[in-house]
Amino acid sequence: MGEWEKSAIVLTEYPDQRFTLAENEVQVWRVFEGQQAFPLERLQAILSLEERDRAAKFRFETDRDRFILARGLLRVLLSYYTGQAAADLCFRYGEFGKPELESPAVCFNVSHSPGLILYAVTRNRAVGIDVEFIRADFPYLEIAQKFFAPQELAMLRQLPPEMQCLAFFWGWTCKEAYIKATGKGLSLPLNQFTVSLLPTEPAQLLSTVGDSPDRWLLQALNLGENYAGALAVEGRDSQVKLLELCI
Repeated sequence: MGEWEKSAIVLTEYPDQRFTLAENEVQVWRVFEGQQAFPLERLQAILSLEERDRAAKFRFETDRDRFILARGLLRVLLSYYTGQAAADLCFRYGEFGKPELESPAVCFNVSHSPGLILYAVTRNRAVGIDVEFIRADFPYLEIAQKFFAPQELAMLRQLPPEMQCLAFFWGWTCKEAYIKATGKGLSLPLNQFTVSLLPTEPAQLLSTVGDSPDRWLLQALNLGENYAGALAVEGRDSQVKLLELCI
């Protein structure tokens, strides 16, 4: 796993430069919420009416602000890849709700957890990303029994107790990244495919139903001790570049 390379953007009507992607490249961006400096009012102003309506429906201000931040930064970031004004970007939604650009040559996915947002951007290939905040008091065995495949549950139980919580979150983010990449979301039952769970070993899609594991690259992301994250992208030849957004 490489180091995170810092890269800056500015909020202007049109981007002052273009980000380029090699044909098999995936650029993964991380944003620490407390380190970004764009005023929420400016980010909200570039959202569509539908996005503003979604933001207004959040019950808690923290959740509303997190949505505005994540969606506003997504628009700004994608403007650097497309050359379009952030406010002019148009999204459409797949059968199970996955957003994509109406001109889908640039493919993306987003995930956020308290304090951290991840974006994955690539060209002409399906991609999914997930991040979770690691909670030591989380009832991971109970959740694993409900949602993990039998092989995964067996792998988890074979680990020393002190490794099980981290292994659960690594596995969970891998599974979430995969179902997001397929565009099927939770319509694809989590127990219908298996992933590796050991944080000390490379992430791997071990088996699937109606799909080939060889079609996908699965990669765990080093986000620090408080987070687990994973990327799933179509194409085993994909090259992953890690970028930290500086604003």
